[in-house]
Parts: sequence; C-alpha cells; structure tokens
Amino acid sequence: MSFYGVTDVWTYVIGAIGIILLPGPNSLFILSVATARGVKAGFQGALGVFLGDTLLLALVGLGAAGLLRSTPALFMVVKYAGAAYLSWVGLQLVRAAVQKWKSREVRADAVVELPAHLAQPFRRALLVSLLNPKAILFLLSFFVQFIDPAYATPVVPFLILSAIVMGFSALYLSVLIFAGARLAQTFSARRKVSAALTSAVGGVFVWFGLKLANASLA
Repeated sequence: MSFYGVTDVWTYVIGAIGIILLPGPNSLFILSVATARGVKAGFQGALGVFLGDTLLLALVGLGAAGLLRSTPALFMVVKYAGAAYLSWVGLQLVRAAVQKWKSREVRADAVVELPAHLAQPFRRALLVSLLNPKAILFLLSFFVQFIDPAYATPVVPFLILSAIVMGFSALYLSVLIFAGARLAQTFSARRKVSAALTSAVGGVFVWFGLKLANASLA
C-alpha cells in the first residue's frame, strides 16, 4: 500500500535522516560559516544549500543522472570542477587557520579581512551544493525505490519525498548554525584551538575533493 504514490514511507524517513546526518561538504561548510561569522551568515549559507538541493532534485526529476551516465565527457567536466572547488574551499580554510594561528591578539576596532570562501556564504554554499554529480546519481537511485511506478501522477510522490528530505535538512542545518555560533563564543579566546579546528575542517574538504575526483559512474 502506498501513500500518495510513496511506498514504505517510514523506511524512507529513517533512510533520509541517516543520509542527512552523514558529514558532507554542505553541512561542514555551513558549520564553518556559522562559526566564523555567526547565525545570520550561517542561514545565508543554508539558503544557498536549499537552493542547490532544490535544483539538484529538479535535475533528477528531469533525468540529469541519465544524461551524465550517457555522456561520460560531461560527467568528467562536472566531476573535476566540483573536486577543484571543494579542494579550493578546503585550502582556503587551512590558509585562514594558519593565519589565525600565527596572528597576535586583534584589537576590537581592527578591520578583519574575511577569507574569500566566507565573503559570500549564499553563493559559496550554492556552488558547494551543486558541484557534486554523485549527489544527482545518489538521489535518483534512492528516490526510485520509494516511488510507486503504478501511481497515476509520479510528480506527487516525488514532491512528497523531496519535501521530507528538505525538511530534515533544514532542521539539521539550523542545529549546526546555532552550534557553530556557540562554538565561536566558546573558542573566541582560544585562538589556537579555533585555528586547529578550522584547519581540520579544511583538511576534510580537501579529502572530499580528492574523493570526488576519483568518483565513477559505476
């Protein structure tokens, strides 16, 4: 029995929660933005992620995954562009951490130059979300399992499944934003600890980039 064309909705809910909780570029980027710039900038980045995820879901519905499978050259271009961007974000984080580690105490009235990856959180988060062809393939393979092929209007279960995963994503990113802002307060007087954490996140981003560069359609 299906729920408006969605089969086994509770299994999908559990799976969606597990997927969202797995650390990934989107969540780590939003956490780093919120830690560095606060709640407002964190939600600006979250809006970028939401838009990126919405576009990916729309592309999945339009058959983008099939296009990537049938056009290996296009997949390679998207894959390496995404890998390069994730690695660039990671290196920017590491660079900012090194500068923070070496810097002395900053005066309260000093003008602090923001790292490039934090200057426009909405745009950066949108790119982080979009430049991952594996996400399109994963969404397609995951969604298909829970859509009843006999349902008269396939767009209805697709929208229901999309709304569920986007809702959980919004809750999770909100938690990360407030957690990041709290971390900023906790480590504001602990410059080296903050720098070490930022550097670790940067290293994870570089790892994401390398992993994506070695991704395949299989």
